[in-house]
Amino acid sequence: MLICVFTGFASGMPLFVLIQLVPAWLSDGGVPLSEIGLFSAVTLPYALKFLWAPMMDRYVPPFLGRRRGWMFVTQVALIVSIGALGMFDPARSTAAVAALAVVVVFFSASQDIVLDAYRREILADSELGMGSAIHVQAYRIAGLVPGSLSLILADVLPWGSVFWITASFMSLGIMMTLLVSESEVDLPPPSSFMRANLEPFEEYLGRKGWSGLVLVLCFMFLYKIGDNMATALATPFYLEMGFSKTQIGVVAKHAALWPAIFGGLLGGLVMLRIGINRALWIFGVVQLISILGFAVLAGSEAHLWLLACVIGFEYLGVGLGTAAFTAFIARETSKTYAATQFALFTALAAVPRSVANASTGIIVEELGWVHFFLLCAMAALPGMILLYWVAPWRSEPAAEAAAG
Repeated sequence: MLICVFTGFASGMPLFVLIQLVPAWLSDGGVPLSEIGLFSAVTLPYALKFLWAPMMDRYVPPFLGRRRGWMFVTQVALIVSIGALGMFDPARSTAAVAALAVVVVFFSASQDIVLDAYRREILADSELGMGSAIHVQAYRIAGLVPGSLSLILADVLPWGSVFWITASFMSLGIMMTLLVSESEVDLPPPSSFMRANLEPFEEYLGRKGWSGLVLVLCFMFLYKIGDNMATALATPFYLEMGFSKTQIGVVAKHAALWPAIFGGLLGGLVMLRIGINRALWIFGVVQLISILGFAVLAGSEAHLWLLACVIGFEYLGVGLGTAAFTAFIARETSKTYAATQFALFTALAAVPRSVANASTGIIVEELGWVHFFLLCAMAALPGMILLYWVAPWRSEPAAEAAAG
């Protein structure tokens, strides 16, 4: 479980540098908002990481072993590339900054591949729920470094120093890599790069069959789509309700972060007792009810206490649901092909976010906020129905059931 704290922190740091620290730096450097907005495109490698995940299953670095070796390579590369960002003038070298940001994303996505695989290999099935919950919450807490500490330092230090100080926090990941033991799997790495691409699919099909694969893929797409849709336009919704930016910043930040962390850790403890399957059912219902809270807010007057309650309950549901969903994805993977299968499943799970961001604005304009949130709640139902087949209430893998 302690290792999961470090994997989560190391995984979250680079992403929050890109989505919290870099935009602030660009804005402070005089880069136009239109160009800052385009920087969101540099995160594309996160959705494409399954393309090179087989390489990290197949090839073993000449030091530290298959998993620890790749961890060390990606973490050193992240320290160098994050620190180097601050060496540029963002207004004069915007293209160079964008290119280096893509490098950071590539190594961050590559680190995610190997950290997810390593976590899957060292945790027994009965430990996946708690381990995944701790990883996810440490991931969120990592955002306090680039999103809070680094911004405070930027008021008193030059940006070049801020980026190197921020990058130095990745040394916690390197420390973990050097101290832990290499994970053990039952089979050697695939014999060739071609086999590294084919064997993960052959193994999963042999274990689940085509019908099982289709059901699981549909479930991964649908389970959180209602929740993703409901939060895609959260800030514009709060502004349209009449809340000020300051109110949104203060209330939303605290009402979202801490309930999500508490919900994730609570979810991990609950999964130890009842298992992943039942947790998916219960937490799915909580997620659905929390979406309806937005509909209540949309149909009410703009009270700050109501905003805090709705956001807090929504992100409590997010924390619970994400913990169970991440544990389910981990359980679906084989330890032998963890890097490729985990990368593919997590990439697919990220698709609904893109779908939500692309369609929600049009839907709101047509239906209005109240009916939009009711539609989001209905969109959560198909994923819940699929639980009957992919995670039956009364059926739990033997190891996990014994633990529960």
